[in-house]
Amino acid sequence: MLKEEYRKMFFYHVISDIPKYKGEHILLDDKHPNGVHKRVYAQLDVVKDIYLNPGKYEEAGLSHEVNVALRELALEDIRKEKYPQYPSRLASLYVSRTYDEAERWAEYFVRLGRPTYGIAKTKVHGNRFIGDAYKCFDGTTSKEENLRLAELYWANGINEDGHEPIVEILVNGDIEIIEIVKTIRKPM
Repeated sequence: MLKEEYRKMFFYHVISDIPKYKGEHILLDDKHPNGVHKRVYAQLDVVKDIYLNPGKYEEAGLSHEVNVALRELALEDIRKEKYPQYPSRLASLYVSRTYDEAERWAEYFVRLGRPTYGIAKTKVHGNRFIGDAYKCFDGTTSKEENLRLAELYWANGINEDGHEPIVEILVNGDIEIIEIVKTIRKPM
């Protein structure tokens, strides 16, 4: 994908986990991370221990939170090293190009039981990366394997198995909620 620095773009965002409101501005950059950042770094000591003592974890299995942390830390290492022009997954908002795409993500989040409040139209003044969520992976106890898979994600080539991409757009910068297009669940 080509680097697109600080252009105004319009996207749809599935409002989940934290309610958002019309007129709200969300600032995401290296100094303003998202909620994924907090959840990932809460697992940092476990990740360090896994890489030092992988055998200790191989039979016991890894929790979902640890799998995610292993993946996201590897993705961040590769992004910083080879693709710094793209927004960090730890400091970005996940958006869709169309309302229909956002609606499918919202339905998926609801099926997972994730708190899902609605769909918003956003105006983004920042960077974007259009990737393939199919290339997301469960972290493993092998740092080398996690880094290899992270490289495949950011390189964003064709899926080797021919699977159609699942479009995932990351945006950062100043993101304004310009309209709540659909309400799914009222915030408490």
